[in-house]
Amino acid sequence: MLELSDITAGYAGNAPVIRDISLSITPGEAVGLLGPSGCGKSTLARVAALLHHPDAGTLVVDGTPVRRWRHRAPREQRTAFGVVFQQARLSADPRLALTDLIAEPLRATGLREGIADRVAELAATVGLTTDLLSRRPHEVSDGQLQRACLARALVLRPRWLVCDEMTAMLDASTTAALVRVVEEYRAATGAGLLAVGHDRVLLDRWCDRTVEWATLTRP
Repeated sequence: MLELSDITAGYAGNAPVIRDISLSITPGEAVGLLGPSGCGKSTLARVAALLHHPDAGTLVVDGTPVRRWRHRAPREQRTAFGVVFQQARLSADPRLALTDLIAEPLRATGLREGIADRVAELAATVGLTTDLLSRRPHEVSDGQLQRACLARALVLRPRWLVCDEMTAMLDASTTAALVRVVEEYRAATGAGLLAVGHDRVLLDRWCDRTVEWATLTRP
């Protein structure tokens, strides 16, 4: 279970972006979070994925309360999440070839055995041909780079996926391909999903239920 209760969060001492937000996701469930740009849904997604420390509230992952965020979080909690952001070029190190981009979480956690095989497996899964793996982000298209970012999110076999506007900058065919990869992964592993977006049609088709941001905020 992924449980966020009364989350308040902001940035650098400014007024909170979100206040008293609660949301829960059960293992294997796909939940869409629908809301307009700037409402705070991405901030909530970052809190849920342990990437942003909230100012108040609690987060419980698989029955264990979260007490530390980002690199200070215990490995078991930190590696439970795979995250795909909207802007692949901002989330990818421009110095890394795609093969190293995909392998980055493995190296960061000291899991170096079998890297080449795991990268090759995921590249095939997301639809990246072998010749693309030696290229750097500026040498591939937005869709190809986002495929690599999805592979990176899956490389540690996470129990929870957070897709924050993952397909917002992609064409329809690439969107369909990446959603299919996520759903095949979920079907095979029982992973839960938080899909953030502003496209109701996509979220309704993709997810088990869609939650509107307005219903999460208190009057």
